[in-house]
Amino acid sequence: MAARHHRAVLAAWLVLLAGSALMVPGLLQRASAPAVRVNGSSSLTGAHLLERGFPRLGSEQMMLVFASAMLQDDDEVYSRALQAAVSAVSAQPQVGGVQLLPPVPGQDRRRTYALVGVNGDQRARQAALPLLRAAAQRAARAASGSRLDVHVVGETALLAEAKRADLADLRRAELVAVPVALLALLIGLATAGAALVVLAMAGTVMVTALGALAVASRLGVETDTFMLAVVATVGMGLGLDYALLILLRYRQARDIGHDRHQAAGIATSTAGRTAGWCALAVALTAVALLVVRTSMIRTMAAAVSTAAVVAAAATLTLLPAVLVAADRWLGRGRLRWPRPRPTAEQRRTRIRRGAMEHHAVEHRAVEHRAVEHDGDGGTGWSRWARHLMRHPIAYTLACTGVLVAAAAPVTGLRLGVDLDRASIVQTDFGRGLAYMEADQISSSLAVVLPHPVDAPPVDTGALIATLREDPRVASAAPIDNGRDLTVVLVVIRTHIDDPASTALARQISRQYAPALLPPGQRVLVTGPNAIFSDLIEESTAQLGMVIALVLGWSLAFLLVTFRSILLPIKAVVMNLLAVTAAFGLLTLATRHIPDLVGHQVNTLIPLLAFTLVFGLSIDYEMFLIHRIAEHYHDSGDNTAAVVHGLRHTARPITVAAAVMVTTFAALLTAHRHELAQLGLAVATAITLDATVIRLALVPALMRVLGSRNWWLPGLLARRLPAPRGRGEA
Repeated sequence: MAARHHRAVLAAWLVLLAGSALMVPGLLQRASAPAVRVNGSSSLTGAHLLERGFPRLGSEQMMLVFASAMLQDDDEVYSRALQAAVSAVSAQPQVGGVQLLPPVPGQDRRRTYALVGVNGDQRARQAALPLLRAAAQRAARAASGSRLDVHVVGETALLAEAKRADLADLRRAELVAVPVALLALLIGLATAGAALVVLAMAGTVMVTALGALAVASRLGVETDTFMLAVVATVGMGLGLDYALLILLRYRQARDIGHDRHQAAGIATSTAGRTAGWCALAVALTAVALLVVRTSMIRTMAAAVSTAAVVAAAATLTLLPAVLVAADRWLGRGRLRWPRPRPTAEQRRTRIRRGAMEHHAVEHRAVEHRAVEHDGDGGTGWSRWARHLMRHPIAYTLACTGVLVAAAAPVTGLRLGVDLDRASIVQTDFGRGLAYMEADQISSSLAVVLPHPVDAPPVDTGALIATLREDPRVASAAPIDNGRDLTVVLVVIRTHIDDPASTALARQISRQYAPALLPPGQRVLVTGPNAIFSDLIEESTAQLGMVIALVLGWSLAFLLVTFRSILLPIKAVVMNLLAVTAAFGLLTLATRHIPDLVGHQVNTLIPLLAFTLVFGLSIDYEMFLIHRIAEHYHDSGDNTAAVVHGLRHTARPITVAAAVMVTTFAALLTAHRHELAQLGLAVATAITLDATVIRLALVPALMRVLGSRNWWLPGLLARRLPAPRGRGEA
């Protein structure tokens, strides 16, 4: 349909693409920083109670850092500038109140700290932050003759820096990914025309997916910058993958004599059908992330699903129209590689093949010549496939050993939250945080203790005494609102992203408070480290559920697709090996190249990388097994089917994996460690999956299993859809 009406389809997509491109700049401005609070967590509940019971403390307690190179806190000018800044901040509409903190032992006398209570949700606090910072800096500099600086440190300030870094990293990654992907396509397709068509499709998918997010954001759907990075990266990668698969099938159909409309129809009904199922697999795999109660992770599910749906839609409608319209351009700019002279054995093989073709059915012979034109000439991949079939057990053991060795370091994987100090050192937040850490006032916690109305304040004496003895604590002080809420404000010495700080938040709620407060007292701890603690616990606790959902869904999906019991089990085990090996290598990277990926893996990366890799690995599994199944259901010969499938899919899988690896590896240019970690994990997993697994381990195992690959109980065989052979396809 799209091929027959290609002009109308091209016009519709052109309008859609132009509209999306016009909306993307507004999306970049409206996108918020990633939300890291866990819905329904004690830290979030505590923040709400704090905002209601102590409006002066707000839903977030930011830190004002006053620093001077020459003035001390007892200088008149310093004091005057300090009061001017406090008054200016207090006048901001979102600010509940400002409280100066008493100096701690060892604090530099050129610096002073004040706690600022900011009300509202994350978007409101993000909007208030630049106004608050500007008001404080303007007042302090005016009163001190620019001798007193003010910095703002807090959750919102950190996330604002994350937003800025995410957008910069996204632009940088795309600038790297596009030319390198084009080079990989030129090498893989050998023609500039075909490479440009595939790259244009990927760009269309990326821009259109971002346009879909722009529409959603205008309708009130929360979008953040990490979501934009994932949509752009996954959209580009899937667009490249699916366009490449269909283009190769189109060229094969053209080479055996079909006209351009017929070739587009054949490519869409075969490779397009596979791409559609692959997109569905990617989208449904991502849906498993919805069980995690963190907005940042849930938006990732929406981001990946959006990219997959747009990639499938563009591949099944736009690409056939483009192929028909640009048919004569696909062969332009052909690259001619120097070919080695054939050996005597190769010449004899070609002569024998020519004799066989002379006696074969005409259309089979033409199809074979087309494959030679678009494949390896019947030598490279065919020779590898036959060699693999002669030594399946040796290759099975060798490949498994490589994957297990790569996965071994995963036992030392350290999860946590890393502030990426290298990326924030020159920012207002980074400078303020450096002063705080130098004075051992790195962060703060609020222990929220609700009590009945008109009841006396909660007795916190024992808790405060214990906290003051803890070496991680700089100070602890209680306050009560005179109605229904007592709060203990705790200032922490250890760094905000130090595991010891996060452990303190957990220890207060689970050890100190139950033992030192009145029996039955409800305890809610909020603040940056409590938020980090809840985030780590939620992501770790739900990782098992996400894995179970993804594995169960993958088994069911592949069972229906392949009509086999063993093939889905094998596919799932292989995917698990690829993911585990990738994280084993990522663990090594955190030890040996921490400047690139950080010292520990961000607690959210296993969730994101696992679902992404599993969805993409299913793509390559389907590319390979569909071709093998087509031949097997026609011939009934398992070994011949494996050779046929490997020979016909090795090149598409290799080229598709190369451009996908390029897309994700470009994230290694990011300054944010979590983006670099995601890029390294996914790129490594795809590399292992497309080489060690798909081109060696899977075919070798299928040779070992023989006809058992296709075993299916009679009850399931009668209920599942009948297989499609090559004739149908």
